[in-house]
Amino acid sequence: MILKVFKEKSNQKYINKLLSESREAISNTKINAVGVILNSDEFSDFEAFRTFFKNLGVQPARTRIVTFVEDSKNANELWDTYFDPKDFGWKGKIKNAELEVFIDTEFDLLISFYAASHLELDMITAASKANFKVGLSREDHRFYDLIINVKPKEFDIFKVELKKYLTILNKL
Repeated sequence: MILKVFKEKSNQKYINKLLSESREAISNTKINAVGVILNSDEFSDFEAFRTFFKNLGVQPARTRIVTFVEDSKNANELWDTYFDPKDFGWKGKIKNAELEVFIDTEFDLLISFYAASHLELDMITAASKANFKVGLSREDHRFYDLIINVKPKEFDIFKVELKKYLTILNKL
């Protein structure tokens, strides 16, 4: 139990370090590659995202979705990649090769579609090399370049708002 607390503090320090480092300026490139981070407890409809991106003109092959599950027994085989707390070690160490690839991919757009704060989800968002990060309302605004204040169950509102802001920012 005590080791778990120390591990969480170690990983939180890693996240704070990542967020305090300066990021490159956001490029004005159009969106071609998209990454999505989901929490299975809040939203797990992959097809809704796939259909939305297809309507935006993003190739399905250029879309990656990862899902966080509390227990790997609850994972759905239809998901691209899933991860659980066991995939994380001390000081930000990630033990899942597919998750490492996701983090290192330079997406044009990363959507962190979760509202509840989870250390593991925050670590993936902070470590991602995505150019433009979009998230739902949170206490810590350093994670995102754009925050859309909706609940995960309000996916239709999220789609409308995201499309509106991406059009305004000339990313579509």
